[in-house]
Amino acid sequence: MTAAVPAALLLDGVLDAAQAADTVRSILAHQQSDGAIPWFHGGHLDPWDHTEAAMALDTAGEHAAAEAAYQWLADRQNPDGSWYAAYAYGQDGIADGTATDRARETNFCAYLAVGAWHHHLSTGDDRFLERIWPTVSRALDHTVRLSLPGGAIAWRQDEDGAAATDALLTGSCSILHALRCGLAIADHLDRPQPDWELAAGRLRHAIAHHPERFLDKDRYSMDWYYPVLGTALRGEDATARLDADWDRFVVPGLGVRCVSDRPWVTGGESAELALALWAAGQSDRAVEILRWIQHLRHQDGSYWTGYVFEDDAIWPEERTTWTAGALLLAVAALGGDHATVSVFGGEHLPAGLVVGDCC
Repeated sequence: MTAAVPAALLLDGVLDAAQAADTVRSILAHQQSDGAIPWFHGGHLDPWDHTEAAMALDTAGEHAAAEAAYQWLADRQNPDGSWYAAYAYGQDGIADGTATDRARETNFCAYLAVGAWHHHLSTGDDRFLERIWPTVSRALDHTVRLSLPGGAIAWRQDEDGAAATDALLTGSCSILHALRCGLAIADHLDRPQPDWELAAGRLRHAIAHHPERFLDKDRYSMDWYYPVLGTALRGEDATARLDADWDRFVVPGLGVRCVSDRPWVTGGESAELALALWAAGQSDRAVEILRWIQHLRHQDGSYWTGYVFEDDAIWPEERTTWTAGALLLAVAALGGDHATVSVFGGEHLPAGLVVGDCC
């Protein structure tokens, strides 16, 4: 690390200064010379988790490392504004950075906008925002082109360019967040984007009022909390949603199930839920969740992906950069880090056009 750990990353029962520094180093240790942040050594990179890890580095003041991660995305963007779903790093017989899954997932492509706005708020670097703007603009234009009737956005394109005819709720919530951050960038640079404004408004309406427009993934905890995490729901609506399925997904003392009918708690989902709880004004619950998942912490500061509690077994046997990244972002929000509060609080993000039924 290049500097002392910011106070925002210190949270009693979760991270002290030494522990926070170790967790940041666990992400930096996996970053490649070209800026890439794969899941783990010998694992793959996907653009969404790569961005989440870069945002976590910014919370720790590792701005050069975060900017290198965003430059990786700028250097590898496809001509249509997309990225592929997976790239190899450290895999036998495959050159680093080779695309191993050539589908293009829309929430993966859009999420750079969240990271870019977070980086700007962390650094105040207008030159970075100018440099990254063409990449962000192409990425969000690509995503909006895949809008479906009713405001949802197709969740992927196959390698041959054929687009899905359905949408995922979690992915769409992430896209809404990205569109709002993209609009914040556009406002800052005085480059109006009416198509993004319309897409954000239609998408927010679909998420809040039309669950039938998304594939049924109700078993997955992400579909439970992502409408809050992705800024679609706030206030009483957010509280009601989080309360409704609390007992179905939360395992007291251990964390949050990835899937409601499996005895498996995961660090990434637990940390993201904590961030959603914070956004909904439930900081005490958020801190409790983060304290529970310290059983997933490795001695080097990284975090295991998950734990099967019926078998008392860590599974899978991998410690992922994005799990550590999600935890750092949740702690940073609770600690009042300006960039993280602004991006995930959503209060000051452009909302897009207000639309009614039926779009």
